[in-house]
Amino acid sequence: MHASSPELYFAIAIAAKMALTGLFLVIATVLAERGGPLIGGLVTTLPISAGPTYLFLALDHPSQFIAGAALMTLVFNAVNTLFAVVYAVLAQRRSLAVSLGSALMVWLAAAPILPLVPWTLTSAVALNAVVVLLALRATRELRHTRAPRVPARWSDLLFRALGVALLVGAIVAFSFRIGAAASGMLATFPMVFSSVIFVLHRRVGGPASAAVLANAILGVTGFALAAIAVHVAAVPLGSFTALSLALAISFAWGGSILLLRRTRTA
Repeated sequence: MHASSPELYFAIAIAAKMALTGLFLVIATVLAERGGPLIGGLVTTLPISAGPTYLFLALDHPSQFIAGAALMTLVFNAVNTLFAVVYAVLAQRRSLAVSLGSALMVWLAAAPILPLVPWTLTSAVALNAVVVLLALRATRELRHTRAPRVPARWSDLLFRALGVALLVGAIVAFSFRIGAAASGMLATFPMVFSSVIFVLHRRVGGPASAAVLANAILGVTGFALAAIAVHVAAVPLGSFTALSLALAISFAWGGSILLLRRTRTA
């Protein structure tokens, strides 16, 4: 066996993980475009990018690493909520570059600061509660703009798949060097939000695209609950059991929101 075989196997494994994640993203975001603002928003808050990232991290790291990463993911779930608010408000009147660029600046400004804070589960939960409640109030009137259905283009699908696949590959490849907190932070980088915005804003307009992000704020609580589950359950139950529990929580939350909305409509 050649000396380079371990490196070759590692490269093949990373490529396979990237391809799987990209395929998952394409399926999920097509559903988001065709299902309307509510379904679109809820789909974008499912662990489309973070889920595969954590799965692959769990293959390479102990459960303590996964639990620590999940705490930082919970913290940056609040930052992603601010990202959605900034974009949704600005997109009513501003261009794609200004709206998306401003939202990304919020995330990038928080990235070097928040990991330095000695977060606990209690403080991270409190941060999410305050930010989500304020975000729901700020975007209450922006959730109901309808977007016309537009046919998917292969260039758009490729863009989405490539962006998230590269992010997942980078996190998994460098997770041994950057540690649990940075891995958890990067796992929540709003690549799914950004890719959906980049495609929809140009094709259906800012207000309709903003409606998807405004509805996504309804789903970030489910993502927060999933991150809490991983943080709490990874060590006592094992990483894969915790991740399975988190996935079930994410889908249960989204299903509950849809059921509540349909019940109220009826």
